[in-house]
Amino acid sequence: MPADANIARLIDLQEHVDQRGRLVVTEVGKNLPFEAARMFVISGVPEGEPRGIHAHKQCHQFLVCVSGSVKAMVDNGDVRQVVTLDRPSLGLHMPPLTWGAQYDYSDDAVLVVLASHAYDADDYIHDYEEFVGAVVTSNGSDIA
Repeated sequence: MPADANIARLIDLQEHVDQRGRLVVTEVGKNLPFEAARMFVISGVPEGEPRGIHAHKQCHQFLVCVSGSVKAMVDNGDVRQVVTLDRPSLGLHMPPLTWGAQYDYSDDAVLVVLASHAYDADDYIHDYEEFVGAVVTSNGSDIA
């Protein structure tokens, strides 16, 4: 795949640790590949409950587990992988048309999500087959 392919990727964030504690930094255009318009926090997820299980048509997301750990499955319609988010210095960029689910939250997990767009119910794809169709259409693969 070309380097500019629209695929999910892990990003190491700048981390500064000294006697005062830990400071983790991300900057738009450097580590954060989009300007954030929304932030939400997920915590207190009951054992065995997944979150996500959808894709976005236009919205980018950047996930950072600032406490505890969570597994994140990402799928671009061709490749599916699972990563573990378990430190605040590791972020997961999920570009548009990435199917994602988060699961196996530790009891102390706190997942912070930065999103490129304000909430829009029409931007969500909740059906996997519809997602695959959208990926095919966006790649021009449906053109004879």
